[in-house]
Parts: sequence; structure tokens; C-alpha cells
Amino acid sequence: MSILTRLERHERLLDRMADRNGADLDLALQSGAISPGEVRAAVLACTGCTDPEGCEARLDRGETGLPDYCRNADLVRSVARVMGAAD
Repeated sequence: MSILTRLERHERLLDRMADRNGADLDLALQSGAISPGEVRAAVLACTGCTDPEGCEARLDRGETGLPDYCRNADLVRSVARVMGAAD
């Protein structure tokens, strides 16, 4: 798998996991709640995930919640909390 393909895969996984757990990363970026650098760092962190297949399976089953091994759990929870407060 090329590095670009891997980055794209993990960007999709991060975005899906965030959306599933109430964190709209695109809206957070637009509002300035997070920076583009934070999103890039999160995608890179995601590439080091120990079980991306497990994440994908959870998402495909419609599960909510973040797995214990999620390297971006704090970011997702923080964005969900901040963006929820903005509603």
C-alpha cells in the first residue's frame, strides 16, 4: 500500500469515527476549534493504529464509542464536546 493510499484510508477512518461519535472535524476546522495541523497530526497518529481493521469493522456495524486503543480518542471527545456546546 502506498503512503498516499494509507494516509487516505486513515483520514477516512478518522473522519468516520469522529462523525460517528458526534465530532464534525470539518465544521471544527471551519469554526477554528481545531487547526489544519491538528487534523494532519491526528491522521498521522491514526496511521500508527494497532487495529485499523477493527475500527473499520466497528464503523461498518454502526457501533458508537471509541475503542480503547484509539490514538485520537481525546481529540474526538474534545471536538464533540466543544462543537456540542456551540449548538
